[in-house]
Amino acid sequence: MNICVIGCGYVGLVTGAVFADLGNDVIGVDIDKSRVDILNTGDCPIHEPRLPELLKRNLSEGRLTFTTSIPEAVSESEIIFICVGTPTAEDGGTDLSQVEAAAADIARSVHDYKIIVNKSTVPVGTGDFVREVIEKNGVAPTDFDVVCNPEFLREGQAVRDTLQPERIVIGSSSEKAAEIVQLLYQALNAPCIITDTQSAELIKYASNAFLATKITFINAVANLCEKTQADIREVAKGVGADSRIGHDFLGAGLGYGGSCFPKDVDALLHASRRLGVEMSILEAVRAENDSRVPRFVQRIIERLGEKHSLPLEGQTIGLLGLSFKPDTDDMREAKSIEICSALRKAGARLRAYDPIATANARRIVGNESIEYCQSPYEAAKGTSGIVIVTEWREFIQLNLNRLKSEMVEPIIFDGRNIYSSEQVTDAGFEYFSIGKTPANPRE
Repeated sequence: MNICVIGCGYVGLVTGAVFADLGNDVIGVDIDKSRVDILNTGDCPIHEPRLPELLKRNLSEGRLTFTTSIPEAVSESEIIFICVGTPTAEDGGTDLSQVEAAAADIARSVHDYKIIVNKSTVPVGTGDFVREVIEKNGVAPTDFDVVCNPEFLREGQAVRDTLQPERIVIGSSSEKAAEIVQLLYQALNAPCIITDTQSAELIKYASNAFLATKITFINAVANLCEKTQADIREVAKGVGADSRIGHDFLGAGLGYGGSCFPKDVDALLHASRRLGVEMSILEAVRAENDSRVPRFVQRIIERLGEKHSLPLEGQTIGLLGLSFKPDTDDMREAKSIEICSALRKAGARLRAYDPIATANARRIVGNESIEYCQSPYEAAKGTSGIVIVTEWREFIQLNLNRLKSEMVEPIIFDGRNIYSSEQVTDAGFEYFSIGKTPANPRE
């Protein structure tokens, strides 16, 4: 099929590259000319495993091109995917301005039957909104259909999730449009849920809100473990062994972050308030998640701080990991941002290392009272404690004796529970983890 993907950000790039790799002709559209120029050279502007290879292969084989021209892309395509950003608006709802702009541009370029697919995460009713925008801005009466086809991609695993989806959701009032979009996914041999547009729109928000709730619940249980000498890892193992619950998203830590969960929980809460439907469970989820970093930082202050206005003044603390999760350079809603702010406010100086996110961190976190380092061991140099913020694989196999030799005080504050207490204390560290009482070095 001939496909147009409007928006060459995270979702759009992965979507376009995978569809091209399945044998379709894909045109990616973005208003950022510099990004388009970079993509047409075969360079990938984001870090995502397997994506650079897909881009280069399909560009060289002529199935994938990029342009800034929506009229050109729309006229040559049967299916048009809208993959633009839907950030949180000032009132807590969803800012649909980019969706509206894309729909208006599509309308001015449509002259025969097209299927317009909302791939972006959008609130209930957006399908009708897109239809209205196209009808209002169209140069002539044109037959078209609008479909909701939400993405369920995990950063760091997005290509795999697209090629091996657990389900494909297609929402439309048109049986014809739904069948054509389903045919596009036929090669993936995945379960397909065909439903109405409104249900498809809500499925995405409900899915992410439920996962956020699961994360928040295990973190609340972790708080209880810290007071009772229970071990949250053992608790989670026992709870997750129940097939009705499962092990996924039961890793206690610093709370959910990233570009999806915080935004989608807020959007669902906003929609519920607007419609007069109480969702107090999500209010509690948001409040508990917001408490995770302050609670963690307070443990650092209680252990390292002095009783004066800036409790960590004179202390240097190392941070391992800056991105919001491993295998991505994405800093959106990363816990490192909040941790850096809190520790600097308490007077600490910071030394930080991340395998790939340092450039983005410099732009977002800044350079005040923080030195960006080239290795974990450099980040540990002269510190009174190390904070594990992101669970990069390379941190799990660190030489703990070497790490300790760089530090003034051998203390680890593990926000991701990547170590066992025995492993760290045997190396001579004092160890603070999530959901377990602190551990001291063995005699």
